[in-house]
Amino acid sequence: MHKLHVIVGSTRQTRAADRVFPWVLARAKAHPEFEPELIDLRDWPLPMFAEHPGSIGDRSDPTYSEPIVKRWNQKIREADAYLVITPEYNHSIPGVLKNAFDNVFVSFALRNKPLASVGYSGGIAAATRAIEHLAMVAIEADMAPLRSSVLIPFVHEAFDAAGEPVNPMTEAALTITLDDLAWWATALKAARQAGELPPAVFRARAAAAASAKD
Repeated sequence: MHKLHVIVGSTRQTRAADRVFPWVLARAKAHPEFEPELIDLRDWPLPMFAEHPGSIGDRSDPTYSEPIVKRWNQKIREADAYLVITPEYNHSIPGVLKNAFDNVFVSFALRNKPLASVGYSGGIAAATRAIEHLAMVAIEADMAPLRSSVLIPFVHEAFDAAGEPVNPMTEAALTITLDDLAWWATALKAARQAGELPPAVFRARAAAAASAKD
């Protein structure tokens, strides 16, 4: 079983995510490869990212500037895979979601783990551009963002009274995404257990230091 974090990336009072995540979480719980946990950013009032070398303390056990940042890094480290539910704000992800990723700092807790996305919007775009931007953030965090995703346009009409998707292809998309996420979680867990390279930033610094001595 893989520990899966289902992250709700909006904290707005009127967010449509509340129509989406119960269905996503139910399907994740039914998947034989996952032990899902809902991570609602409403429950994580993280400060705006401001960490720096003087605020993290010991790199082997960072204290960070606030206790909640340390707890956040510890919580994120628990997962083997991530499924982010996001709307689209101004052609990108919500600031609170970007801030949550930024606050995973120094711990490299997201590194070498897969990420998939469920995007929704009130119009036809279905958060396509937000998902593309999130993939760029994930790459910089040394994650493996998946090609497969779930796009839900016209979210207010996308679910019936029982909370089930009206379009059968929405259900199919989530099934495909969860299966792909499970495959990558298995592959990357095995790779991590076999041994990970040091983060590229450390190897680059070592190369620069060695070059300066020549």
